[in-house]
Amino acid sequence: MPRTHRVTIHWRQEQRTITHDVPEGEYILRSFELQGDPLPFSCRNGCCTACAVRVLHGELDQREAMGLSRELRDKGYGLLCVARATAELEAETQDEDEVYELQFGRHFGKGQVTAGLPLDEE
Repeated sequence: MPRTHRVTIHWRQEQRTITHDVPEGEYILRSFELQGDPLPFSCRNGCCTACAVRVLHGELDQREAMGLSRELRDKGYGLLCVARATAELEAETQDEDEVYELQFGRHFGKGQVTAGLPLDEE
């Protein structure tokens, strides 16, 4: 029988707390779905921030999380779609826009938008 880890997710947007035992090596998002508690997600590839959480206690293995910078991972953010529990874990969901802004805000959406020529005139 595979080893399991107790994972608690505080789903802020739904004002719920959900706890399940997640088999070691299994994706947390997928395990919660299989146990009847689907959590927010979009891409399932670790590229967006729809399933972002902030770790409150414990650690996770998320080497596949391309959608989070090393800096954000070091600050305790994770992506549940590609995260595996390595021990007991407690985390809370984040607002997708909040994490996106932390990740990409310094690169996009800054400055004034100006109208350009229509594509067929460039």
